[in-house]
Amino acid sequence: MIHPTAIIEPKAEIDENVEIGPYSIIKANVSIGSGTRIGSHVTIDPYVDIGPNCQIFQYASIGAVPQAVKFKGEVTYLKIGRNSVIREFATLNRGTEFGGGVTRIGEDNFLMAYTHVAHDCITGRGVIMANNATLAGHITIGDHVTVGGLSAVHQFVRIGDYAYIGGKAAVVKDIPPYLIAAGDRAILHGLNKVGLKRYEFSENSINQLKRAYRIIFRIGLTVNEAVERVLAEVENTPEVLNLVNFIKNTQRGITR
Repeated sequence: MIHPTAIIEPKAEIDENVEIGPYSIIKANVSIGSGTRIGSHVTIDPYVDIGPNCQIFQYASIGAVPQAVKFKGEVTYLKIGRNSVIREFATLNRGTEFGGGVTRIGEDNFLMAYTHVAHDCITGRGVIMANNATLAGHITIGDHVTVGGLSAVHQFVRIGDYAYIGGKAAVVKDIPPYLIAAGDRAILHGLNKVGLKRYEFSENSINQLKRAYRIIFRIGLTVNEAVERVLAEVENTPEVLNLVNFIKNTQRGITR
């Protein structure tokens, strides 16, 4: 299942049930889990851990050193969760020592062609990045987030669970969970109702999020005033509390 033209360094740890296509290069200190398929002309650099049942398409660059001027060649890592798909020409970089040392791709991620994940990013489970979506360094993305094609996300931004980022968006501040954001610069466009229904959120949960959204973003309150009013007036479902806590913990500010 390993093509004879593939180049694999001796210290790579590859499960016997891994497929590697023509002319791919697997360097030392790489671990690849069972059932993973590597296409042709893929380069996997050192200190990469790929979980089982992943699929990496041709010409992807996995684990190259970070594009960070502070990086001095230290040992850092890229970890890719099980069942993830990485399409053609995607580029995923290792972490940096000053940023925590690890770039982490969650389980069941789908990174389409030409996507870029920079150093020290962390993505949750079920994240979709459409073609040419780009993450700068130190970005944290929650579970089941969709990032539209040609979008660019500024370093240190957080994107909350089940958020949806429209195509060609420029995201410079945090995007709270369960919401839609789009535009240059990105602004909020309401609740991600289609996504929430797709993931079978209850009608009550969606209604409470609607109430919280209106209080926080539509009636002119400060963030602190809005948070206090939501906690007092809206049913404190897990989703509402997740939204409130995300907003309270922002460092870059919240997209409005």
